[in-house]
Amino acid sequence: VGLKIFLMALAIFDDVGAIIIIAISHTANLSLISMLFSMVVLFFLWGFNKIGIRRLTPYILLGILLWVGVLQSGIHATVAGVLLAFFIPLRTNHKINNKKASSPLLYLEKQLHPWVAYLILPLFAFANAGVALHDVTRELLTSTTVLGIVAGLFLGKQIGVFAFAVGLIKLGFAKKPPQTSWLALYGVALLCGIGFTMSIFLGTLAFQSVQPVYLVEVRLGVLVGSALSGLFGAIVLYIAFKKRKGGPAIETK
Repeated sequence: VGLKIFLMALAIFDDVGAIIIIAISHTANLSLISMLFSMVVLFFLWGFNKIGIRRLTPYILLGILLWVGVLQSGIHATVAGVLLAFFIPLRTNHKINNKKASSPLLYLEKQLHPWVAYLILPLFAFANAGVALHDVTRELLTSTTVLGIVAGLFLGKQIGVFAFAVGLIKLGFAKKPPQTSWLALYGVALLCGIGFTMSIFLGTLAFQSVQPVYLVEVRLGVLVGSALSGLFGAIVLYIAFKKRKGGPAIETK
């Protein structure tokens, strides 16, 4: 369970980091009027949260206005969704029939999850991840763009995540999840190289307007890097958990 939480939290912060990169690197021709409009909308969102409004409708309506404002400002509109989520109440002290009301943010997440998982993400993958197999040649597979992306996802992620995790644990800033071996932690670090949606998204933003010829290489590199990370991560975790079941108790200190 500790490894699952670690992986989920890291995936969330990784996506937030990608969105920050989008906001910084893919922002041009800023409109001060639209930015001012977006800030006013954010002020109202903050006010709604502060005075204790728990209905989702006002937040959604303001969220639409925020999306329009951010889009027109020159900043990538993806940022609007992240900003909106910060202001939708997570906790609530409101009670209905002497029972604590559910969190508006968690309720919205639950309602959106099926649409995102079974419609939006598959459509995104269908529209952006296609690679014509007859175009895949030895020269394409060994191109610097493909190899760079594969190395970044498969090697860079596992090295970075595992090295920093081990370093923080050894220095006492973090604790290894209970009943977890170093091999299992390394397997999770390997899984962190599965960077499909945001990797495709960033690659598309980076090349579509200046060098669209590289889009095929970007998609191929992301697919290969993610596949290798998932495959080797699954193998390492299988070995780690098999040892745990068949061997003595794992030392967690």
